[in-house]
Amino acid sequence: MSSKLKVLQVIPRLGYGGAETGCYDLAHYLAENKVGSFIVTSGGELIKYLNKKKVKLIRLPVQSKNPILMLINSIILSIVILIFNIDIVHARSRAPAWSCLIATRLTRRKFVTTFHGTYNFNNKIKKFYNSVMLRSDLVIAGSNFIFSHINEKYSDYVSGIKKFMVIFRGINTEYFHSTKINHRDEEKIIKQWGIKNDRPIILLPGRLTSWKGQELFIEALNRINEHYKFPFYAIILGSDQGRKIYKKKLESLVDRYRLHESLKFIEKCELMPIAYKVSRIVISASIEPEAFGRVSVEAQSMEKPIIASNIGGSIETIIDNKTGFLFENKNVEKLADKIVHVLNLDRQTLESMGTEARKHVLKKFEIEKMCFSTYTEYKKLFKKIN
Repeated sequence: MSSKLKVLQVIPRLGYGGAETGCYDLAHYLAENKVGSFIVTSGGELIKYLNKKKVKLIRLPVQSKNPILMLINSIILSIVILIFNIDIVHARSRAPAWSCLIATRLTRRKFVTTFHGTYNFNNKIKKFYNSVMLRSDLVIAGSNFIFSHINEKYSDYVSGIKKFMVIFRGINTEYFHSTKINHRDEEKIIKQWGIKNDRPIILLPGRLTSWKGQELFIEALNRINEHYKFPFYAIILGSDQGRKIYKKKLESLVDRYRLHESLKFIEKCELMPIAYKVSRIVISASIEPEAFGRVSVEAQSMEKPIIASNIGGSIETIIDNKTGFLFENKNVEKLADKIVHVLNLDRQTLESMGTEARKHVLKKFEIEKMCFSTYTEYKKLFKKIN
């Protein structure tokens, strides 16, 4: 083994999701701390921002769940590990984790996994497939909720884990900082969205999938229209990722409630801090538990009031009525009432809550903390190697 620590992270795609941005941030943190930093991925939007001088990028079809291709990937990964003398392999998703498991067993290197989601199952085969995330030398849970989920749902695998711990996901608070946004950028995005700056904007970010709660959100907006007559613009920001039928279902709901003039579907926004900055309220309406709740943390970092379902990671990331608001999961009326409540808050109250929210994020969910904690664990594994 070399005297210099070398870490290879493996992720299906390097997009804008929580696991992906965490991988990206950690890769650069490692490089800045004189660690050999490598990423294997199939592609993704964040690749164009990757500092290729500091982080070595290797493209492989690790997003595939095809067993033959997963086996081929394991062989190629083994070669990569040997060529670059990699010490630790960190997998962030199940399909590539199987390839990494085989590769690290063949090359006798240390293996780390991060359990980013709930990875539910309805049969023994799916549970076995998911269990790869618990077959490493170090299993990281991104929140206490995920830690408890693993203990509850995978109790028959937990006893075999060599080391199991929580490292809270983090965000780049310098990037998600309201003072870094200028007025011209705000005007530009409002123009791109095709709305005017004459009503409060209610933002629901997240890919279009039923468990993210877009239907619930639209139902709540309809209730606000019917019972409160409160003017607003609502933005559902996220890609359907091929879920055309689901998007048509949402559009039909908008048609039924005649929300065309007040609700817009926006596919993507590369500069999310601007989207948060122009919004009055941010919503996380997930009807299934968020593993961490990145939207809630980003909104708080931007000093914006966040309203989120009272399940999953959001319970850990939001201090109810102090840094944001929690509403009863799946309850349209409660969500609508919370939105109206926040819309009626005075400026001083909102600013005070925003200040507390950012302090909360800086204390618990700063990206530097996540990277430092992970790097510390890497060094412990590296000492065992040497």
